Amino acid sequence: MADGEAPAKKSDLGVRAASAVVMLAIAGGALWFGGWLWTLFVAIVAAACFFEFARLVRKAFGTGTAQTLGVLAGAGYIGLAGFSLANLPIAVLLGVIAIVIATDTGAYFSGRAIGGPKIAPRISPSKTWAGLIGGATLAGAVSAGFFIYNSGDGTIRPMLIIAFVIGAVLAVLAQCGDFFESWLKRRAGVKDSANLIPGHGGVFDRIDGMLPVAIAAFPLWAMHP
Repeated sequence: MADGEAPAKKSDLGVRAASAVVMLAIAGGALWFGGWLWTLFVAIVAAACFFEFARLVRKAFGTGTAQTLGVLAGAGYIGLAGFSLANLPIAVLLGVIAIVIATDTGAYFSGRAIGGPKIAPRISPSKTWAGLIGGATLAGAVSAGFFIYNSGDGTIRPMLIIAFVIGAVLAVLAQCGDFFESWLKRRAGVKDSANLIPGHGGVFDRIDGMLPVAIAAFPLWAMHP
């Protein structure tokens, strides 16, 4: 290193990857065993998320009525999502997880490749309309793929289009959940909801998009004949 040259910032990619592997292993194990173990896992994750949410609300709104209403709303929001995740059939649950992952993946790559206008630069400067469209398209394709797989024959039917639309709408909800947390963190003046997960921030940071999707998925499944 030359004199006066600042040392390069060490990448946290390895830490992020290791943390992701551990998180997937724990969540996958709980899902594999199912039953009370999965319910307990969801309850722990929901409790940690709510604790982080309440902390952000206190930082964002201080004390008073706004804080109280925010915490109560968060309890309902996270509680409903937790109830859905704990009670959805495993096939539907896997579909929900796949749609959220597809949303993030499609948004990341299409956003980087195309760029273009930002959706809400003051809330989340990196998110573009191209990313939203890409995420919704990939999520719709994944949803349609799950429908084909579960239908057993792969026949193209009108329901296939409906499945695609449902996936795309759920992708928009996932992005709304992401925007909501970004707005709350900006108002609270913090970068992450917590420092619980090395390289990833807090639990709320990891499941912000999952929460509204889980809430919407439960009635969709319940109404399905």
